[in-house]
Amino acid sequence: MPQRYFLEIAYNGKQYSGWQVQPNNVTVQSTITEAISTLLNSQTSVTGCGRTDSGVHASQYFLHFDTDQPLPDQFAYRLNTMLPKDIHSKRLIENFPEGAHARFDATYRAYDYYIHFEKNPFKYELSCLFPAIPLDIESMQEVVALLPTYTDFPMLCKTGGDNKTTLCTIYKTELIYDELGKTMRFHVAANRFLRGMVRRMVGLLMMVGKGKISVVEFKAVMDKKESQFKYNHSVPGHGLYLSEVRYDFIEDTKAPKPV
Repeated sequence: MPQRYFLEIAYNGKQYSGWQVQPNNVTVQSTITEAISTLLNSQTSVTGCGRTDSGVHASQYFLHFDTDQPLPDQFAYRLNTMLPKDIHSKRLIENFPEGAHARFDATYRAYDYYIHFEKNPFKYELSCLFPAIPLDIESMQEVVALLPTYTDFPMLCKTGGDNKTTLCTIYKTELIYDELGKTMRFHVAANRFLRGMVRRMVGLLMMVGKGKISVVEFKAVMDKKESQFKYNHSVPGHGLYLSEVRYDFIEDTKAPKPV
């Protein structure tokens, strides 16, 4: 009977068409599937904790795979020697409940979106450059604080998704603005996310910061008094990172969810 294993990885998504296998495109899933299959000398499929879009990164990501082949010693290390430099095999996890699933058993996911306001040749692939104009940070912070008070987000879901529901529980939001360093980071954690949701959240925040959408208008749409935002802008993928995934059975990822 095949044995299931969990693997923690991290990746720079710049060269990939997202996580999920796609015909005629190089993806993170197809790349790591090929490497594991080669290492085990057996065709092996992998299941990830979620999808990331083209160009999106993951500083923490979990997958599982099943195999009836014995694993070589130092599996994560040996796998790293076979993976490209932009995918890191961090550790193998062998102790978890029978039938545990990388996607369905994740209880908490967090994303970070990075913005810089001054041209920087060392950040252009890993952070989004936004024109250095005055932003209404106070209104942006007000919207960030309001986001966890809502549970239904159809207005922030990319069309064409396969979501059966648009309900999400947001545990935490934070906007860190460094005026001196000319950078900004938006952090959001939830039980689940809709397709394109975080990138649309950030686009919305930037429209609020630019004065294109007011806090009153934000509330009107979220309270369903208005059907949609007058600006529904999605920011580029290269500033987005899946940064944290938690499971109740992986001790060092397990933590109380914020109330």
